[in-house]
Amino acid sequence: MDTKQVLFELRTKHGLSQDELAEKVFVTRQAVSRWETGDTVPSTETLKLLSKLYNVSINTLLGSPQKLICQCCGMPLEDELIGRDADGVLNEAYCKWCYADGTYTYSDMDELINVCIPHMAQQGFTEEQAREHMKAILPTLDYWKRHDELSDGGKFEALKKQLIDEINALQIEGMPKLEGLNALVGSYVNLAYPLPSGACVKFLNDQTTYLGNQLETGDERCFGVLANVDFILICTYGCEGAEPQLLLYKKR
Repeated sequence: MDTKQVLFELRTKHGLSQDELAEKVFVTRQAVSRWETGDTVPSTETLKLLSKLYNVSINTLLGSPQKLICQCCGMPLEDELIGRDADGVLNEAYCKWCYADGTYTYSDMDELINVCIPHMAQQGFTEEQAREHMKAILPTLDYWKRHDELSDGGKFEALKKQLIDEINALQIEGMPKLEGLNALVGSYVNLAYPLPSGACVKFLNDQTTYLGNQLETGDERCFGVLANVDFILICTYGCEGAEPQLLLYKKR
C-alpha cells in the first residue's frame, strides 16, 4: 500500500473529514486532498503530527518502505511494539521492552541475552543457539555501538537496584528473594485482581512499560512483582496468570 492509500484509509478509519484532519495537523484541506491523490506527501513535521494522531509509525504512514528492527535487541517491529520518547512520540528505533518513555531499559548485554533466551526457546532455538545468535547480532545494532554515548550514567540501573532492595525488604511470606527486574509491557501482565468488595480491578496501563519479574516457588503458583517510580505491586497467580491474587499494592 502506498502513502496516499494509507493516509486515506487512516483518515476514514478515524471518522475524520479532510477539513477536520487539516485543522488537527495545521494544514489546509487542499493539502490533505493532495496527499490522498498522491500529488504531494506531508512534511516531516506533519508526519510526526499524523503519527501521534493515528498512533502509527511514520514508516507505516509512508507505506512501510523499511523493515524496522529494534536497535537494542533485534526484534522485528510492528507499530504496537514500538517504544516511545518521553513526550509520547513513537521512536521507530526501539521496542517497548528496550525503550520506554525516553529511557533505555538495558545497559548490560549479557542481561538482555539472558532475558531473550527463554523467548527464543519457544521459537525452537536451543539455549546455546540463542546465546550465540544474540552475541553475534547485538554488537551490530546501533544502541550497542553507541552505548557509551546513549548511557544515562547508571541512573536507571540505580533505580532498579533501589526497587529490588525495597521489594526484598517487604519480606513477603513465601516469596523467593528478588534478584533482578526486567522491562514488562503492561498489556502482557495487566491482571484483574478480585477485591473484598467483589469487584475485579486492573492496576496497570496496557501501553506502559514497567519493571517486573516472575518468581517461581516450586509449586503450582508463582509470585509476580511489578514496579516503577510510583508503586510496587506483589501478587501470586497460577499457570498463565490464572486465579491472580493481589498481595500488596504500595505507593512509593
